[in-house]
Parts: sequence; structure tokens; C-alpha cells
Amino acid sequence: MHKILIATDSFDQVNGVSTTYRNILKYSRKKTFVVHPGLFEWTNFSVYPEVQFCTEPLKAYKKIKEIEPTHIHIGTEGSIGLVARIYCKLNKVPYTTGYHTKFPEYLRKLARIPEFLTYAYLKVFHNDSKAILVPSRSCQEELTKKGFNNVVVWTRGVAKNLISHKHFKKSKNPKVIYVGRVSKEKNLEPLCELQNKYEITIVGEGPILNKLKAKYPKINFTGYRFGRELADTYKEHDVFCFPSKTDTFGIVMIEALANGLPVAAFKVTGPVDIVEHGKTGYLGDNVELNIRRCLKLNRKKIASNINQQWSWHKCIEILHKHLLGES
Repeated sequence: MHKILIATDSFDQVNGVSTTYRNILKYSRKKTFVVHPGLFEWTNFSVYPEVQFCTEPLKAYKKIKEIEPTHIHIGTEGSIGLVARIYCKLNKVPYTTGYHTKFPEYLRKLARIPEFLTYAYLKVFHNDSKAILVPSRSCQEELTKKGFNNVVVWTRGVAKNLISHKHFKKSKNPKVIYVGRVSKEKNLEPLCELQNKYEITIVGEGPILNKLKAKYPKINFTGYRFGRELADTYKEHDVFCFPSKTDTFGIVMIEALANGLPVAAFKVTGPVDIVEHGKTGYLGDNVELNIRRCLKLNRKKIASNINQQWSWHKCIEILHKHLLGES
């Protein structure tokens, strides 16, 4: 009988990686376990405080050994991911890996670490896995060009409790929303600079939250919201703005689309794989122009199209196919 283990350095946080693995655990019909830093002593780094770094690797190794998995999916490239990879190598356990975050670009932006160094580490980390599961076709193309092997597109889904049934009322002054981490690499300034033109809401927390609050007093910073409350918050707005240029995907975009919000974003990896330009949103270098164009799109059409495209069951199917060899 298959016994799957997911090894991830991100599970207790509010981000796309945690959302992915929590939903896999929730919907998987196979025996699935998870090992993450929250089970052990951990610390974090000032550069990226939301990431937990396990400081008890031997205990993590013993925990994996105790579970005796037949297959392992290594979700992240941190300390837990490394321990799981060592376990797989020593015990000849088949494994897949997940590539969720553009860490080379993040670390260059946050700590000035040259991209080629981080990519060299990632190539060594991922290239022996049965498959590197990535969230989008453009991410697949980027990694393949850089010499990564067996790169497979891995879809995502939207939980039912994140789709609001609240009636949408159009407001006189358009309401624009962003949901996600409030940090430097999310490139929130181009959106924040529009505070005099739109009612802007930013849902989430992060290291530059207080700085943005002080600089942009007209913006509504709500902190984190979850479940039905988050769904209703999406529905109350006219446009979802995703200004990040370094994300591999952006689950929040499909959550917004599922609630009928068109997406305004830059034409980069992530948005180009999710947003149909001119149908479910607008992509381009001018954030304000993208938002204005989005206001003319049909919300009902957006919601009905997107809900047929994305599913957590499909996400689990792809994982099992490449990890277990199931068709």
C-alpha cells in the first residue's frame, strides 16, 4: 500500500505553498503525511521572516524514518527538503520535487545574492527527482531553458469556501484589491501610488506593512482574512491587482477570478499562465491602464469560465501520476 509523505518548509504560513499542501492533505484519498518545521525547533531569517528553518534536522530525519513512506514529495528546498532528499537517497525512496518560488530572483532582490549561485544549488537539488512539479507553463519553459530535467506543469485549485455567493454591487469609485504577502518582492508600490484614483484594499501582512501604511494613508490595510470572510472581501471589489513580477503562479489570482474579479497584472510568469488578456483581465506595463480596462469586463463570464479550469482533485491526480506512476 502506498504511504505518501510531503516534506515542506512552508506549512504554517499564509502563502501559496502552504495552501497547496494543506489542500492536498484535505482532498487526497491516499494515506498522506506531512513533515514540516512546525513539528520541531525552528528559526527564521530577517531577509525572509515568513520561512521557517528547522534547526533539528536529525529529529526531522527520524520522524520521516518513523513514518516509513513508500514515496516522498519534497515541496521546498530548505532544511526539511534537504533532510527528505538525503533520506530518499539513502533509502532508495522514489521522490518528486516541487518548485513554487523564484528564490534566485527573491534572494537577489532581498539580499543581493547572485542568481547564478542560487540556480546552481536548485539544479543540484531538483535534477534527480522523478519530476519537478511547477505551477505554470511559462515556469516550465524557464526552468527547462536553464537545464532543469523532467519539468511538469502542476495545476492548482480553489476551495469552495473561497467562492462568495454575496451579491456584487458596483460602486461609484472603483474598488481595487490585492491579497498576499506585504513585502518588497511583491512590488506593491505601482498599486499603492494609485491611492488617489481608486479605493484600494490590501489584504495580508509582511515586513513592509507599517512602511506602506505610513506612506499611503488612504489605503485600507486589513491584515489577513480567511475562508468566507476573504471570499466576501474579493466579491466586494471591482478589480484584483497582482503587481508581483517574481511569482511562479499566484493562487490568489484564481481565487479572485473565481469570484468574478478581472485581474490587472504585469505580463510575466504567473499572470500570463492564468489571465486571458482581454477576457479575464489585462496584462501590460501600465498598471492603471490595466485596471481601467478590467472595469469593462463581464464578471459573470469570468467566474463561470475559471471554475471549470482549476481543481484540487486535478492537482492531486498530477502528483500521484508522477510520484506513484499512476495514470
